[in-house]
Amino acid sequence: MQQTVEESESGSTSRERSRAFEFTRDTFAFPNELFWEYRIDPVTKKTTVVKNNPRPTYVLHCFVVVRAAKQFFLHAKFELNEAPLTDAEYATRVREVMRRSPQKGSVDKISIPGFSSLREFTAARKSLVQANCGGAWQSYVQRGNWRMVFPFSRSHQEREAKVLLNQITTLPIVHIVTFPRLSINHGIMLFEANDAEDRVEYLGYDPNIVEWPVSLVFDKASRTFHFPANHYFAGGNVNVYQIYNGSFF
Repeated sequence: MQQTVEESESGSTSRERSRAFEFTRDTFAFPNELFWEYRIDPVTKKTTVVKNNPRPTYVLHCFVVVRAAKQFFLHAKFELNEAPLTDAEYATRVREVMRRSPQKGSVDKISIPGFSSLREFTAARKSLVQANCGGAWQSYVQRGNWRMVFPFSRSHQEREAKVLLNQITTLPIVHIVTFPRLSINHGIMLFEANDAEDRVEYLGYDPNIVEWPVSLVFDKASRTFHFPANHYFAGGNVNVYQIYNGSFF
């Protein structure tokens, strides 16, 4: 039976519980790719798109990648000095990690020998990890998707900001939307928060960006989230809600 962190008070469990998420260690070495190249006018913010050429092969996996990163953090241990496995054995262990909860960590962590971190493992075994973390269809059937079609009140977003701040050590995964506009429909994982008088700034892992953390800002006066501009989004106000947290969505 899988044992969760909450069920054990062992010394090793305490060490695992206290380890903070490290962006350069606990994220994927490869990004979720995009079908389109987004060309954003810096003045008007108008966005035009052209197809990427050559056609990317690993697209529409943003929810899959960000959830997998959290599952590896909760359930895997990387053991550099242990003997490497075959590709078939690594594939089996990746699938074992994917079968575990994206909510609570486990004590009986799955060993990934021969590597020091998720970043190193996914750089060396890119195709293997991509083939065993889940398909793009899982982004489409993610059960929280239904929520974005309903209105988001400012009071709802204020409550969401407070929950995310209080739960930041659990690495909440959030769905970022502008529905009914389709300028962004995306998932990121938050791992740090700075609560100031006028705003809360969250730092997150964006599966589209492997080089650095991204920022998500909640403005307390307007009770509105803002996602800054990047290579696929012109920047602006967004609506945010948590997913993979055990609730209905």
